Amino acid sequence: MSQDGSGGFLSGLRVLELGHFVAAPFCTRLLADLGADIIKVEPPGTGDPARLWGAQKNGNSAWWSMHSRNKRSITVNLKHPKAAGLILRLATQCDALVENFRPGQLAKMGLSARELRAARPDLVIAQISGFGQDGPFRDRAAFGVIGEAMGGLRHLTNHPPGTSDLPPVRVGVSIGDSIAGLYAAFGVMAALWQRDRAKGGDGQGRTMDVALTDSILSMMEGLLPEYGALGTVRQPTGSRIATAAPSSAYPTSDGKWILIAGNSNPLFAKLAALIGRPELAKDPKFVDNPSRVKNVDELDRIIGDWTRQFTAAEVDEKLSAADVPSTTVYTAAEVAADPQYRHRGMVQEVDDPLIGRLLHVGVVPHIPDAPGRVRWTGPALGAHTDEVLTELLDLKADEVAALHQEGVV
Repeated sequence: MSQDGSGGFLSGLRVLELGHFVAAPFCTRLLADLGADIIKVEPPGTGDPARLWGAQKNGNSAWWSMHSRNKRSITVNLKHPKAAGLILRLATQCDALVENFRPGQLAKMGLSARELRAARPDLVIAQISGFGQDGPFRDRAAFGVIGEAMGGLRHLTNHPPGTSDLPPVRVGVSIGDSIAGLYAAFGVMAALWQRDRAKGGDGQGRTMDVALTDSILSMMEGLLPEYGALGTVRQPTGSRIATAAPSSAYPTSDGKWILIAGNSNPLFAKLAALIGRPELAKDPKFVDNPSRVKNVDELDRIIGDWTRQFTAAEVDEKLSAADVPSTTVYTAAEVAADPQYRHRGMVQEVDDPLIGRLLHVGVVPHIPDAPGRVRWTGPALGAHTDEVLTELLDLKADEVAALHQEGVV
């Protein structure tokens, strides 16, 4: 795996990451996958706490291998008096900076937006935090799960009302952090476009203020408009979609589940014919989507009685042949073996020097004439410190050695 960005659409773009855990690192991983040079700053000795998250092999996190792939890791003790000067010098060599400290923390270290822009006036800065850089909750602690709860997502991913006393169900991944990181990446590229576009770029640096709570709320479809217009509080619906039917998971004879989305009238007619009940498509209770939603309990019982007669694979094959959208519920094993994912490079076998052979998710978006790629896996802590300091700051070997000796890096 090559350690250059050649071939990627963002080759030549350099971003300084002052990030930890998920949100900011996810943002920069997206940029790195498309060829950007990401310089990830980590504390000496410990590194990003995410290095210890998830299943380990050879003492290294398998998730980290992908989470920080295509980045260069350097160590800087941001609490050291000389750290701010070093970061400011690095910022002069970068197009953008992404951080997810609590609001005000970088300013206390001498790295406020004003000080960063004094070093490089056209620097694009993305600040990711729990609640944003202002407002009454600005200083409250937060992780992605807090954004998911306040944004309304945790309420909607729960079991339907009255069906369970268990706590509200989590999505299963750090979706709040990742969505915030995705918005930050979009904001960075929008700001760089305005700064650098061929005709009329204004050459100015800008700051993105991305909150986890805001990011989740922006994804919540009609939740807020429906409440504002009708006073309706959207409720969780479990496996179903509240506004479309049939669209749910149905049991199979081998104890698995099959997702069926037959909620348009033509699709439902195909499904009804497949299950041997073509008359359902003309039944007043199921003739259109509003009717099917109103009578979804009865409809799902009918479909479930049919799916229970077959294994998940058999049902999926029948539905596919009938051109009805469907899939079995994938685990990691099914994802890894799926021919569609393999064909598109979304399941890739890579060699990680710290772990060995493992699987990575491919690069999104897929750009055929300049595809992103896994140039290298998540690096060892500080693997590129000396390289970056000599390459970007023209420091001599003895100067770098002194910074190590003083505990700056």
